[in-house]
Amino acid sequence: MRLGDFESAWRVSDGIIALRQPGEQCWDLPRHEQWVWDGRPLAGQRVLVRCYHGLGDTLQFARFLPELSRLAAATVVWAQAPLIPLLRTLRDGCAMQLLPLHDGTPEVDYDVDIEVMELGHALRVRADAVGKLVPYFNVPAAPRAAERFVVGLVLASGGWDRRRSLPRALLDRLRALPRVEVCNLQVDQPLPGVRDLSTPDVLVLARRVRALDLVITPDTMLAHLAGALGVPTWTLLPADADWRWLSPDRCDSPWYPSMRLFRQPSPGDWTSVCDAVLARLSSIAR
Repeated sequence: MRLGDFESAWRVSDGIIALRQPGEQCWDLPRHEQWVWDGRPLAGQRVLVRCYHGLGDTLQFARFLPELSRLAAATVVWAQAPLIPLLRTLRDGCAMQLLPLHDGTPEVDYDVDIEVMELGHALRVRADAVGKLVPYFNVPAAPRAAERFVVGLVLASGGWDRRRSLPRALLDRLRALPRVEVCNLQVDQPLPGVRDLSTPDVLVLARRVRALDLVITPDTMLAHLAGALGVPTWTLLPADADWRWLSPDRCDSPWYPSMRLFRQPSPGDWTSVCDAVLARLSSIAR
């Protein structure tokens, strides 16, 4: 997957599924470690899609739901409740039932189930095809926040992997740029001294993001939201970035054509990343 050779990755995944014993269960594992799909065809079936990973993971792989809904007899998506209003805006006439995810079991009949991040494997998607689906949410833009070049900013990546969080110095340096209006998109602990556009309502957030000239963020849900909307996005990554951002020598993302990646040259070196971001943004703002 890091090399962008999705076809080979799917063959490896086929082998993993084949090694599982009939009826082998994984429900004792944390949800994000559970496998769901057993390799059965999805065409003509009543398919339940379980969204067991993070909000950003669901947003990234939601692009495949329209294709699934055309293939399946019926599609039910058991998704995180905050995402359901946004998922209703999926393009291409996506016919599906949306149910809020909870700690129990889904109250729905189905023939085959699959975790949303397994859809790429089940549909045998190619790396050169995933970006063609963007943008895949149909969300109108909110009014512009300012006449200047407007940048939406997030610094904190979340508590489970703090290596991804960006230094406060980036905010200070961005605020010093002429012709640039920095806006906070961080819900928890909003960034001080800048206009606050944050909201826990994901659909409202999507409308506000669509009105921005640029989003700057670490590897967060916001990166996937902005990328899925086709908004120019700079995603700042640690040296050992997640597999989905592919090989370390790439500054683009096949998942999101409007995204540029800025990577640490060595672990912990955010200074070099911030320097590159400021230099590029200064040129654009001029």
